[in-house]
Amino acid sequence: MNTKYINLIDQTYYFPQEEFTLEDDGLKFHDIPLMDLVEKYGSPLKFTYLPKISDNINKAKEWFRLAMEKNNYKGQYHYCYCTKSSHFKPVLNEALKNDIHIETSSAFDINIVEKLKESGRVKDNTYVICNGFKRDQYISNIARLINNGHQNCIPIIDNYEELDLLTDAIDDTFKVGIRIASEEEPKFEFYTSRLGIGYKNIVPFYDNQIRNNEKVELKMLHFFINTGIRDNAYYWNELVKCLKVYVRLKKVCPSLDSLNIGGGFPIKNSLAFDYDYQYMIDEIINQINIACQEADVPVPNIFTEFGSFTVGESGGAIYEILYQKQQNDREKWNMIDSSFITTLPDTWAINKRFIMLAINRWNDEYERVLLGGLTCDSDDYYNSEQNMNAIYLPKYKKDKPLYIGFFNTGAYQESIGGYGGLQHCLIPHPKHILIDKDENGNITTELFSEQQKAEDLLNILGYGPGENGKATSL
Repeated sequence: MNTKYINLIDQTYYFPQEEFTLEDDGLKFHDIPLMDLVEKYGSPLKFTYLPKISDNINKAKEWFRLAMEKNNYKGQYHYCYCTKSSHFKPVLNEALKNDIHIETSSAFDINIVEKLKESGRVKDNTYVICNGFKRDQYISNIARLINNGHQNCIPIIDNYEELDLLTDAIDDTFKVGIRIASEEEPKFEFYTSRLGIGYKNIVPFYDNQIRNNEKVELKMLHFFINTGIRDNAYYWNELVKCLKVYVRLKKVCPSLDSLNIGGGFPIKNSLAFDYDYQYMIDEIINQINIACQEADVPVPNIFTEFGSFTVGESGGAIYEILYQKQQNDREKWNMIDSSFITTLPDTWAINKRFIMLAINRWNDEYERVLLGGLTCDSDDYYNSEQNMNAIYLPKYKKDKPLYIGFFNTGAYQESIGGYGGLQHCLIPHPKHILIDKDENGNITTELFSEQQKAEDLLNILGYGPGENGKATSL
C-alpha cells in the first residue's frame, strides 16, 4: 500500500514543482533545504526569500511587453509596488532594484518614500501614486514631497474635498488622478466601493473642479475592483464600464494619458493552482485597444499596483508540532509552537488558504489531523486549506520531531498581525530570517529580527523600568 506522506503528495498533485522539491525526506524551497534553516535558527520561524520578489516583478513586465507587442499597443507600461503589502526595508530595497514605481496608502508611507529618496533608491522620475482617503497628515506629507521637487508624485483623488486641500497645500502646479468607485460583486453586502468617485460623476467632477484649475493637471484614471483580476463576467463588465469613462474623459481632457488598473493578480495558494497570467494580460490590453480605437482616442499608458503578487510568494512560516491531542474518536489535534491568529492572521480573519506541507519525514506514514495554535481562543486553528480538504501529515511521534511549513505568506501577515507589538495571549512573534543570493548565486541567510521577549511586551504594556509618563490636567 502507498501509505507514506510522499505517496500522498505524489498522487494528489504534480510534484515536484518549480519551487518545491524533495531531498531524501526533507522539503526544499527554491533549492533551500528547510531543515537546515530549522537546525540553524530553530522554530517557530518566519522567512522572506528576497530573489522571488524580483522574479515576479520581471515576469509581469515580460507578460505586459509581450501583450503590448502582440496587440501593437502604443502606450507604455509602468509596474508599481503596493507598499501596504509589506513595508519592510529589505522588501522595498529588493523591489526597487527592478526599475519600478510605488503606490502608497497613508501618511507614513510618504516618510518611507523620503527615506528611500535619501538613499537613492527612489529616483526623481519614480512615480509615487498616492491612494487612500487623505486626512490632514497625508495631505501635508504629499504636499511636502511635491513641494520638495518630486513632480512624479500623483495623488489619486478619492473624494470631492481632497482636490481643494491639495491645491491649498501645494505651492506650484501638480498632477492628479481620479479613482473610480467601482461596483462591487453581487454577493457583497453593499453595491459600490467606498473608495473613489462614482462612474457617472467623474466627468462632471473634472468639469467643475479641474478643467479651469490652472494648478492641476489630470493625468490618470484609476480602476480597481476588490475581487482582483479574474476571468469572469463581473471583471470584464467592470473593465468595459471603466473604459467608457476613460474615453469620455479623454475627449474633454487632453492631459489624461494613463490608466491605472490597480492590483489583484492572484498568487499560488495550492499545489493545484492554475492561472493564465499571459492570457489575462493579453485580453486586458486587447480590450483597452479596442475601446480606444472605436472612440478614436489614443491608448493610455498602463499602470499596475501589484502588492501580494510582488511579495506574497517570497514569504513562509515554519512551525514544530509540539504535541498531539486526541479529543474524540475522529479528531486529532496537532498543536503548533505558535499561533495562527498572531502569525498568519488571514487564516483566522478571512479563511485564507496558504500552501501547507511537511518539512521533514516525507517517507513516514501519514494521518488525518487538525492544526491548533497556542492561544486559548477557539478560533486559533487551521482547518485544512480552510475548510476545503482534510489535512494529512506524517504521523505524530513523540520521539521524532515533525515540522510543517506554510508558504506564500509574504503579503500583509506581518502588518495585520501587529509585527513587533502586542500579540494575542502574549504569544511572542517568531524570529524572522532574510534569505538572499550572493553574486555567485550562493544562498545566504540573515537574522532580521529576534523572537519577541517578555521584556518587549512588558514595555508596551507599561510594566517596563522607569516612569511611563506623568499625568497632566486638562
